[in-house]
Amino acid sequence: MLPAMHTLSERVPLRDRTREEIYALICSDATLTRADLVELTGLPNSTVAHAVDRLLAEGRIARSNAEPKGPGSGSGRPGIIFKPVSTGQVIGAIDFGHGHLRVAIANDLGEPIAEVEMALDVDLHATRAMDAAAEQLSQLQRDNGVESLAVVTAGIPGPVDRHTGIVRSPTILSGWVGLDPASELRRRIGAPVRIENDAALGAYGELIQGAGRGYQDFLYVKASHGVGAGLVVNGAPYTGATGLAGEIGHTPLSDRTELCRCGRRGCLEAVVSLQAIEEQVLHTHPGMVPGAVVLDSHDPVTARLLEETGRTLGRVLADLCNLFNPAAVVLGGSLGTAGEPIVAGVIASISRYAQPATAAALVVKPAELGVRAELVGALHSASQCARRLVPDAGSSSRAPLPA
Repeated sequence: MLPAMHTLSERVPLRDRTREEIYALICSDATLTRADLVELTGLPNSTVAHAVDRLLAEGRIARSNAEPKGPGSGSGRPGIIFKPVSTGQVIGAIDFGHGHLRVAIANDLGEPIAEVEMALDVDLHATRAMDAAAEQLSQLQRDNGVESLAVVTAGIPGPVDRHTGIVRSPTILSGWVGLDPASELRRRIGAPVRIENDAALGAYGELIQGAGRGYQDFLYVKASHGVGAGLVVNGAPYTGATGLAGEIGHTPLSDRTELCRCGRRGCLEAVVSLQAIEEQVLHTHPGMVPGAVVLDSHDPVTARLLEETGRTLGRVLADLCNLFNPAAVVLGGSLGTAGEPIVAGVIASISRYAQPATAAALVVKPAELGVRAELVGALHSASQCARRLVPDAGSSSRAPLPA
């Protein structure tokens, strides 16, 4: 789902494709020197130099001094690195959660200008959620003097078929089934719209700006009102043949009987969800008010509940680790980032149930971007689209995320 550089049109001349590939690398990592670009692309130094010179002449990138590494590092003078230059376009991002809506606008480098968050029942009220997203985007534009948006990326917490753009599963986002969210939002917003799964965007956000930096292969898990996963393979997000990879929320747990919204019992997200853990915290803390539950990981009872939740989640993730062999597991969402106990629980189960060599080489950590990982990923996806790393931004509602 998420390749970028090799999605450039075959009709583009080879020289131009090479330049765009180098531009894509600079956009994804603004710390690269010319020598880094030669190493990453495997191209001759003269070819890279010509492409860089063209990009500089076009004003699409600029030179900058690398940060010095400090005394004792063994390095000489800081080298010259290349950074993308904003074109002045403004982009938008929408993060539809099961129970919230986050909206942001940014420049075309993905640097936020403004954002807003509101509580909203997204699952059952698709029209209301899309109306609210369009209204919030419009308000942010008015407040910041923005006339139009170049492109908008929206993440939704459910499976969207890559080929049709249609929401597929009647048990996840039941109010959205049969809808084409990209077309619906494009009509409301008046700009090209990309639709992606929210966990895939969370993985992309952590890859670019969070805990996934430095890892070529990692698993991102969003645990909140539901549970979803995003995979990064060879440094790029991966979403499967039709864009539905990572839907792990309805994995059955043989020893559990909790009723799930899909009608079955013992699904992972019926056990590992914000609602489930909040109900347990309320039950064990009689003085706490419903609707105002705080997951205090320093409270011994809450910490025990969070660790047990992590152990349950880790049992499923252990099988994924055996299959995928990631270097890291990044825990996101409001539950996944609730504190050290849930991380400890996941580690305990992976250590117990995963193949020993796989578990021994694995790092488990919370998302550095916290609950904003999906919004940040959407901003960077829209940023790449605005700078034409994905061709024909308005022609398809379901194009691959850039890598």
